[in-house]
Amino acid sequence: MPVVCKEEGRVLRAELSGELDHHRARAVMEELDRQIDLALPRELVLDLAGLTFTDSSGIAVLLRAWKAMLRIRGAMKIVNTPDQAARVFRAAGLQRMLRFQ
Repeated sequence: MPVVCKEEGRVLRAELSGELDHHRARAVMEELDRQIDLALPRELVLDLAGLTFTDSSGIAVLLRAWKAMLRIRGAMKIVNTPDQAARVFRAAGLQRMLRFQ
């Protein structure tokens, strides 16, 4: 499974691992959408500790999850971002829109 999700109260924690590229992005987006629709969390925590690679597809995944959380008036934060992914996200300016910890 591309995403492992755990509910902790009204917090949905989604752990991504492996490569997040155009081959896996759609499956990750669909699973995040499904989990958000089921849990209706107040906060989504995207844990990227297991991510080994991402490209611009990872940007699309983060933005889609953020928009899904905005629709239900929830918050989102990204934690444990590996260096390679952080460089991609910084180059896109995502730190101005999303909360990285």
